[in-house]
Amino acid sequence: MYYYEVWVRSNRYHGQEPLTYSFSKRLRIGAIVRVELQHELVLGFVSGTTSKPRFKTKEIAEALPLPPLPGHLLKLAAWLQVYYPAPLGILAQQLLPANLTKKQLEKLPELELGSPKTDGLPALTKEQQQAAADMKERDTYILHGVTGSGKTRVYIELATQTVNTGKSALILTPEISLTSQLSARFKEVFGERVVVLHSKQTPAERQAAWLAALRIGSDQPLVIVGPRSALFAPVAKLGLIVLDEAHEAAYKQEQAPQYQAGRVAAYLSRLSRATLVLGSATPSISDYYLAEQKSKSIIKLNELAQPGKHPATEITIVDRKEHALFSGSPYMSQPLVSAVEGALARGEQSLLYLNRRGTARLVMCENCGWQAVCLHCDLPLTYHGDKHRLRCHSCDFSAPPPGSCPDCGHTEIIFKTAGTKAIADDVQRLFPEARIMRFDTDNLKDERFEQHYDKIRRGEVDILVGTQLLAKGLDLPHLGVLGVLLADTSMYLPDFSAQERTFQLISQVLGRIGRGHLAGRAVIQTYHPDHPVILDAVRGNYDGFYKAEMTARQQFLFPPFCYLLKLTVRRATIKAAEEAADKLKTDIESGYHVRVEGPAPSFYEKLQKKYQWQLVVKASERSELLKIIGNLPSGWSYDLDPLDLL
Repeated sequence: MYYYEVWVRSNRYHGQEPLTYSFSKRLRIGAIVRVELQHELVLGFVSGTTSKPRFKTKEIAEALPLPPLPGHLLKLAAWLQVYYPAPLGILAQQLLPANLTKKQLEKLPELELGSPKTDGLPALTKEQQQAAADMKERDTYILHGVTGSGKTRVYIELATQTVNTGKSALILTPEISLTSQLSARFKEVFGERVVVLHSKQTPAERQAAWLAALRIGSDQPLVIVGPRSALFAPVAKLGLIVLDEAHEAAYKQEQAPQYQAGRVAAYLSRLSRATLVLGSATPSISDYYLAEQKSKSIIKLNELAQPGKHPATEITIVDRKEHALFSGSPYMSQPLVSAVEGALARGEQSLLYLNRRGTARLVMCENCGWQAVCLHCDLPLTYHGDKHRLRCHSCDFSAPPPGSCPDCGHTEIIFKTAGTKAIADDVQRLFPEARIMRFDTDNLKDERFEQHYDKIRRGEVDILVGTQLLAKGLDLPHLGVLGVLLADTSMYLPDFSAQERTFQLISQVLGRIGRGHLAGRAVIQTYHPDHPVILDAVRGNYDGFYKAEMTARQQFLFPPFCYLLKLTVRRATIKAAEEAADKLKTDIESGYHVRVEGPAPSFYEKLQKKYQWQLVVKASERSELLKIIGNLPSGWSYDLDPLDLL
């Protein structure tokens, strides 16, 4: 009998050590097995061998007829456990699917794996050729390319070189909605070598894709396309990792393990000796700073991939305080309405961007000031006109809107601060003949952007209305007009990342037009037309924004000049939450070499009937934060390397 240490894939196992099981045959490290855990069969993988323990062990129920997990993934999992602490059972979920049926195991994938075909692609520009040549060495690179400069074409070139050497490529995108566009571009070249992995696939689809990556990727190069979870695809030989739109917040996982995909990708590239490319038109402040400090290459693409066909984008900044410009619509200024009318007349598309969902974000009594808030979270409820419901976007509580004020009985309930649903309704009123579609996270499955991408790309939708889902990485050849309905939505959030987020969002959404297909026209509506962040974004002045933001970050000690840890406690009363936070602050300050700010109420102070208070811990050594996490009292949650403090 042989004895093995096994990582079990189950969120019910909260231990930090692998479990010991016995088996009658020799198994390889990384072997995928099925074991019994608390009277249930779950998947797991062998992480090591051990001697016969003193306690009685359960026997491995089944060793699956699959290649073992690649060694670099096993090392990555061990590193992840230290760098982003989490229960072992949850960490194993990153590497293994939920289940594998006998039918799936018996069905062997049949793919036609031909050589990459680049004949139908546009020729590389001189700038793209130089960028690809500059990234021949195995290293980490920032590809800082303006929107429309053809970063994807460079990725394809790098992936072609990688596949031709017998190694696989990982191409990551921040949003699942972007996988359709990205995978289609790669399938044109690599055909069935492209494997798409993401959580919106059906369980059967995702398991089949994972099995293909494991079985075929053990001896044939593949191109894996997906969001951050695709980092853990079980391909054996990895030669290239690309994070497209690498600045995006979606690369940070909010549930345990709360990893930042960029940092995981950096370690994975070291383990597998793969090239890492962080591509973005607006690289994150921290990535840019670290690249400078470590003398990593920052490669720039400053020219459009399709230059000279059209004049530069015409950008108009509209002051929202000029009420006379909004006589025809409370949301769209006359310059924006005229621009959309012109696009419709020319057969072009328009995109209207607002980073707010729903019909109204503020529901209140005109007489006494009563406001509709969540009973559990004390947060403002959002009104959704299509369903005539008030909804909390934190706990999903919903209720019908009142016919009169619950406090004073007044019947005049007003709905203010529009969301995307209200915008879509107003656009339909202004342009009744137009074909309009709205895209945000309230969309049902058959309404999501990826379901309609081909139709939109063909120009069969006239006006797109949406949130930041539409601001990222899209190349729509019929798009001629962009309207940013309120550029200030994120700028005055009480957070260190607010200015960077605003600069990135405006820059990214502006990048949807002026890509060489059509003459671009943009209307930016803002209450602060002279604000430096807005002007830098409109002018494409990344260097000026970066220098100003770095000065502020250094002055107030925020990343990249420190490591951050956000600690949150929830209690039944405000007093209990504050007292718990005060006590922990005292303990931390007396035992660790860190700086503690707070305690203070969380941005969302009340959530699901409990009060939240938080501490912000800053450290020059990340190891100090890991020590704090290891000694946290019960009832506390943490976010290590948070992207914001809200």
